[in-house]
Amino acid sequence: MKVTLFPYLAVVLGIILMMIVITGSSTGTEGGPAIPLLTLLVISEFAVFVTAIGAFLGFKHFRSASHKPVYLAASVTCALLAIRFMWLGIELWPL
Repeated sequence: MKVTLFPYLAVVLGIILMMIVITGSSTGTEGGPAIPLLTLLVISEFAVFVTAIGAFLGFKHFRSASHKPVYLAASVTCALLAIRFMWLGIELWPL
């Protein structure tokens, strides 16, 4: 796989994982989350890493070679998803 395609892949994977975390954190039949808490936290952490790497590689490639607006939009989306996943992980953590 080309490294230049990674931000696009990270955006798609991030959106899918965001849907899983949001639907899984809703209350289930027993009053707790529909997906176990540890699973939600692992998914959030994995998604933070994937989308942050996608944003880093996207911005790096955008500055050096390509000046396509779609590539910049994918990189910005990855950065926003990484921030949102990090915030979701903090919100999910029980105090």
